[in-house]
Amino acid sequence: MDVPEQQKEFMRRAIALSREKMNANAGGPFGAVIVRGDRIIGEGWNQVTSINDPTAHAEITAIRSACGVAKNFSLEGCDIYTSCEPCPMCLGAIYWARIDRLYYANTRKDAAAIGFDDDFLYREVTLPLEKRTKETSRLLSGEAWAVFEEWEKKPDKIRY
Repeated sequence: MDVPEQQKEFMRRAIALSREKMNANAGGPFGAVIVRGDRIIGEGWNQVTSINDPTAHAEITAIRSACGVAKNFSLEGCDIYTSCEPCPMCLGAIYWARIDRLYYANTRKDAAAIGFDDDFLYREVTLPLEKRTKETSRLLSGEAWAVFEEWEKKPDKIRY
């Protein structure tokens, strides 16, 4: 497969961020960039250990950065380049942000080989609730449903 040089450069930037920020002890070896057209509009890197936030993965921080630049929660028309196949949380965020295309370098198996077991999460989320390793219980569904009913009737809601 012949990859356009510009796509290689975007991926190289994601990889460079992963190395630079890992060496600065910002977090794990993961970087991501979000591109609209031919321009990077957001960059992110893993900051889990530096800001004590388990959700601060490279893709999430890149999405936050790009949404700030775009002044919109939708990144339709954008692509993401990430140094590693996204974990389920990040993949979900990529879909929620409506990013058009995802490009990645290392795989989840590669990540597992160095101690990041994203592959475990991929397997876990496909299991029925009662077979997952985390105990899961439903509580106060009626009270919570009442809020959903209010949302459905709310005339000024912004759908996303």
